[in-house]
Amino acid sequence: MIRFFLHITAFFMLKNFGGLTLMLLCFIGIGTVVFHFAEGWDWVDSYYFSVMTLSTVGYGDLHPTTPFTKIFTTFYILGGLGIILNFVTVFYEHRQAALNILSKKADETKHR
Repeated sequence: MIRFFLHITAFFMLKNFGGLTLMLLCFIGIGTVVFHFAEGWDWVDSYYFSVMTLSTVGYGDLHPTTPFTKIFTTFYILGGLGIILNFVTVFYEHRQAALNILSKKADETKHR
C-alpha cells in the first residue's frame, strides 16, 4: 500500500502530469459551462454530469435533452475519453518504470 502512494506521489511530479491535468480540468470546465447554459442545469449538476460522463459511470439521473447537447455529449465523450486514456497510460508507464527500478535494485542486493 505504501508503494502505491509513493507511485502516485511521484506521478504528480511528472512533467506530462501538469499538462494532462490542465487539459482534463479545462475539458470538465467546458462541459460544465455548456451543460449549464444549454440544459439549464445548475452549476453543480452540470459539473456532476460532466464528471460522470467522462468517467463513463453514467448513472442516468441526468441526461441531455436537446439535440444540441446530445450531439455535444457524443463529441465530449470521445474527446474526454482520449484525455483520460492518456492519463491512465502515463500513470501505467510511470508505474512500470518504477517497478522495474525496484526490481533491479532488489536483484542487485540479492547478488551481493
